[in-house]
Amino acid sequence: MKYVLVVVFTILTLSCNSAQNANTKQTNRVDYAATITAADLKTHLYTFAGDAFEGRMTGTDGQKMAAEYLRNFYMDQGIASPIDENNYYQVIPASYLGRRITNDSENVLAYIQGSEKPEEVIVLSAHYDHVGKREDGTIYNGADDDGSGTVAMLEIAEAFQKAVKDGNGPKRSILFLHVTGEEIGLYGSKYYTENPVFPLENTLCNLNTDMIGRIDPDKADNPNYIYLIGSDKLSEELHQLSEEVNKTYINLELDYKFNDDNDPNRFYYRSDHYNFAKNNIPVIFYFNGVHEDYHKPTDTPDKIEYELMAKRAQLIFQTTWEVANREERITADKLK
Repeated sequence: MKYVLVVVFTILTLSCNSAQNANTKQTNRVDYAATITAADLKTHLYTFAGDAFEGRMTGTDGQKMAAEYLRNFYMDQGIASPIDENNYYQVIPASYLGRRITNDSENVLAYIQGSEKPEEVIVLSAHYDHVGKREDGTIYNGADDDGSGTVAMLEIAEAFQKAVKDGNGPKRSILFLHVTGEEIGLYGSKYYTENPVFPLENTLCNLNTDMIGRIDPDKADNPNYIYLIGSDKLSEELHQLSEEVNKTYINLELDYKFNDDNDPNRFYYRSDHYNFAKNNIPVIFYFNGVHEDYHKPTDTPDKIEYELMAKRAQLIFQTTWEVANREERITADKLK
């Protein structure tokens, strides 16, 4: 009888260990990052940058349809709104958006609460508006600009939500901020930083994604890259963390060509991260560079490099994971 009990106990122990090992594998950060796939990004983008959304110009019906697509995704995933239950819209009055815009518009916000330090917030941003359509009916789909950043954020959010469901959610909170009005003057991010849902002093950093689906013609011979802008402007800590995460998990070439203070393109000032940087919040701007279809009706989903885009999105996920779960908060240490 004793022998039988020993055998049963041994079997149970091995079964428990196997289950624990399986669970450990399931909850590995690399496994979560791997759920960000080229196939899923492509499925999202063919809808989001399709003709039905009419180029997503701020204040238009197409932009409203795009906002609804984002809201419905977060509701389906069970990712909450930080505003009110089932209300994911931060409404921006038309009067704020300049003379060309006659209708109100919306930032779309979703939120995963941190398990240990919920008051500390990482903001991921991407603009979901584009330049709309012309009077002759020509649609500017904006697949890369910035459909690519927008759908990448959806996949990143879904990966984090999988971690939450496994009991492995982030220690700090993450705000997924889809901003409107970028193409007409960075209005959506400006409005958020002037009317923040979470105090700016508790915002650790902003990781902004604007065009990550294509290859700069200058990089045709070495497409395994991403341009980073702003990572070292305010926080050496964030810059070094970004470098280490990439080296450990992704191994893209991190190109700082456009990070030069003397860059004539001035990209540092031309996307939504800048409104956070103006408030002394450390930033990283992820960017693939411009290409022949930039701001043309030929910026369509069939030209996106989906495998490369997935790898870039996984880098943003892993960087967010590191910031969210490290022992100490990221600070603007260059201001000290």
